[in-house]
Amino acid sequence: MFSDKLKLTAKDILEKEFKTGLRGYQQEEVDKFLDLIIKDYETLHKEIEALQQENTRLKRMMDEQKIKQPTPPPVQQPVYTSANTDILKRLSNLEKAVFGSKLYE
Repeated sequence: MFSDKLKLTAKDILEKEFKTGLRGYQQEEVDKFLDLIIKDYETLHKEIEALQQENTRLKRMMDEQKIKQPTPPPVQQPVYTSANTDILKRLSNLEKAVFGSKLYE
């Protein structure tokens, strides 16, 4: 997946040959630096592969959990009784008494 997006592999870096000029770089220094880059690339590829495997494993676990979990029961709507209606009427009367006509303006 991710390795398809990378343009270089550790092998490409290892096999890269540079032309030398009159005042070129010191070949030993370039080789040491390229060796570090190769090690980093190899570590990066190992880490990416490990993370992809873990991601796949976790997705599989989530799918298994979804299958195991029963669907929750539907939420029941509250039942309104005459007691509730009575309380609402009393509350409305209390608001009118406290706030008067300002409440409805």
